[in-house]
Amino acid sequence: MTSRFTELVVDCHDPERLAAFWCAVLDFKVIDRSEGKVEIGSWEPTVEEVRARQMPPTLLFIKVPEDKAVKNRLHLDVSPIDGSTADEVARLVALGATKADVGREPGQSWVVMADPEGNEFDVVRTLAPSP
Repeated sequence: MTSRFTELVVDCHDPERLAAFWCAVLDFKVIDRSEGKVEIGSWEPTVEEVRARQMPPTLLFIKVPEDKAVKNRLHLDVSPIDGSTADEVARLVALGATKADVGREPGQSWVVMADPEGNEFDVVRTLAPSP
């Protein structure tokens, strides 16, 4: 018997807004929506594919009434694929992200950011080909 990691769930106030933000960040699309929740992903999951092999998880945004209160215990790391980390940070700020101050050590190579509802995530090393 085994399980698969199928979704990462994000509690939020506005699932549509956060789904739109993360679709723009990750080049994902909305794959399901219903009252109070929106699911996005890079592929459309089927039971057969999930049973056959580990597939990339989707992100599921669920409306909750409470506010985010403390630093995330779990966060996403994103790596730009066609530009520098600095260029990606600028793009994400234009999409609605902010730089987050969570007490980073000096000299760390990643940038801590927050999505429009304050959920922290990191922009790490670029995966763009070297010139």
